Amino acid sequence: METVADVKEKDQRVRGYCAYDWGKSAFETSVTTAIFPAWFAYLFAEANGISTKFLFSEWTADAMYSAAVMVGALLVAICAPSLGVIADRRMIKIWWLRILTLVGSVSCVLLALSPYLGVSAGWIWALIMFMMANVGLNGAGVFYNALLPHMGDDSEMDSISNKAFAAGYLGGGLLLVVHLAMVMTLDGGWVIPFAMASSGIWWLGFAQMTFRMVPEPYIENEMEPMGMIDSTKMALGEVKATLKDIKSFRTLFFYMLAYFCFIDGINSVTALAGVFGIVVLGLTTTGLILTILIIQFVAAPAAIGFTKLAEKWGTKSALQFSLVCWCIVIVGALSFAPLELENHEEYDVQYTYDEETGQYTAIAREGVNSIAALPEDDEQQWALDHEAVLPVQKNDDYKQGYAVEWAFDGDGKSVNVSVDLNASSLAALEATMDESRFSYSIVGGEFANTTGLGVNHPTSLGDGKLDFIPQTARNIVWAPLGMTVFFQFLLLGVFAGALLGGSQGLARSMFGQMVPETRSAEFFGFFGFFGKVAALLGPLIYSVMTVWFDSRVGIFAISLLIVAGAIMLRKVDVEDGIAVARAEDERNRGVSAVAE
Repeated sequence: METVADVKEKDQRVRGYCAYDWGKSAFETSVTTAIFPAWFAYLFAEANGISTKFLFSEWTADAMYSAAVMVGALLVAICAPSLGVIADRRMIKIWWLRILTLVGSVSCVLLALSPYLGVSAGWIWALIMFMMANVGLNGAGVFYNALLPHMGDDSEMDSISNKAFAAGYLGGGLLLVVHLAMVMTLDGGWVIPFAMASSGIWWLGFAQMTFRMVPEPYIENEMEPMGMIDSTKMALGEVKATLKDIKSFRTLFFYMLAYFCFIDGINSVTALAGVFGIVVLGLTTTGLILTILIIQFVAAPAAIGFTKLAEKWGTKSALQFSLVCWCIVIVGALSFAPLELENHEEYDVQYTYDEETGQYTAIAREGVNSIAALPEDDEQQWALDHEAVLPVQKNDDYKQGYAVEWAFDGDGKSVNVSVDLNASSLAALEATMDESRFSYSIVGGEFANTTGLGVNHPTSLGDGKLDFIPQTARNIVWAPLGMTVFFQFLLLGVFAGALLGGSQGLARSMFGQMVPETRSAEFFGFFGFFGKVAALLGPLIYSVMTVWFDSRVGIFAISLLIVAGAIMLRKVDVEDGIAVARAEDERNRGVSAVAE
């Protein structure tokens, strides 16, 4: 029977456990989902335009971004099982959590240096630091998750796991409120770098509560310290032995295969949602952050709600329900479609006829994408070729040399520019629309009511393999309702947020119930391996499908993994898995007692 002191100790332990989720979610929310995708897309476009040549193919910003996530996940996936074996034999789970947290949070802080390294190097530095931050986050996650079975008994697993996820959504959401307020009210190039740095500090700061309040799980007959080579050999031998003994844990490993599929789909969709919204749908940074912010505060209570659902239906049934709903959400994501441009002010370049001078003036829309800045880029050359009819200005002081950019004043506001718009120059500009991501509109004069839309503009649909889905949705639903892509993204984001915490929390707790406490780090190392390889596979599928086809085909391919995982989950016998875990704990503790 638990004493009052035991209850207080457990409460403190759980609070410390939840504090880590509260802290590290700042990186996942403000950086990975809300701010970094748009910021990276800006840095990438500033240097490269629409795409850059890499590995004999043309890579867009979202494809490059997903590849960085993939590489970071691969590094962790390779090491996770072996590290888990060692952590089960030595009391070093918290030690590894500290080290990897330091790697991740410091890399997050160093992201802030990106805009100060020059155009050609800034986006590359951002990509490398983002990848290292993900290595720290995912690696720390292996040991953080391995602490879960030591937080309480099986009956408390759903509650503790979902409480931690709820804390994460609240903690990440609160810092995101601060970042949103800064983005909307403050000017200056320091705002976004500050948001990056503060996210890393937030993560590292709240992790200190975890290190102080969560004790290192006790290990009987702890293994003596070994050298790196001997430790690695021992760990690899244990991993090999575990894989040979897979029949003893058939239910657990089959669940991991199901988990591999559905968590791949869920995590890939959430990780890529931000860059998809910016690059494909044309969302603004502010619009994206607002959406993510609302999702955070929906996800927190929903995570607790799924705990209640699991108590009523059982963990497995509640998780299955969330996966079915995820499939519906992804079908909805494929239907996102920016409304067709109707008003003159919605176009990227706006021409207006001046009756007094008999000339046209042009202005760039507030928030229009930057022109790729490197002098050798095709888009830079396009701006130079058509500078007589574009609202651009030359910048001889640019860090990389000669450049052309949209005409703005010192406060970043658009400036009207007199242009030489005639039949010849307009025809030449129109001829570039097959390769352009910009749009233009003309009011008054000889060319009144003339518009142009680039093939790569977010509102341009029809060339993609699945574009019939958003086209149909735009014609039947979005346009009649007058629902802009921001509200489309927001609506479905709320549904995704309601599922996110519950599906992740239940997936982790269901695994925790079937894991022997005496081998928690080892099996959570495999859990991490499957999760990280899944994190590798999802972005890889998205990158390949995006390079070969387009971004919507990439999202559709990822959705098939959730379907496969949901089907496999039906065959998992949770009770059998729990019974096997308890028998393994009794055997290991019995061996320890005999050894003493």
